Amino acid sequence: TARKSTARKSTVRKSTAPRASSSRRGGAKRAPNAALMKPMQPSEELAAVVGTRPISRPEVTKRIWEYIRKNGLQDAKNRRQINADDRLRRVFGGRRQVSMFDMPKLVNNHLGNT
Repeated sequence: TARKSTARKSTVRKSTAPRASSSRRGGAKRAPNAALMKPMQPSEELAAVVGTRPISRPEVTKRIWEYIRKNGLQDAKNRRQINADDRLRRVFGGRRQVSMFDMPKLVNNHLGNT
């Protein structure tokens, strides 16, 4: 004969207490990584797009995206792809089209310490 289990299911109650600061919804923003904020010197190829003065990595990315939007270089069908013009092709190692996810790796090769 088969026996039925009489074990009770345990119920987990959700706490109504506010969560720790790991939740970033309403809490304070976390501090930016100091290594990312360090000004870097762009190469001649990259300077043609972002300028010659030393700037941080996030600022480099921001200026490249401004350049891409200003010149309409984002692929119309696949918005994740960037169609490089002559200036960006030098930064992207001669590639005509680059994924937006590969772009930071390629740009990183053109940043040096000040």
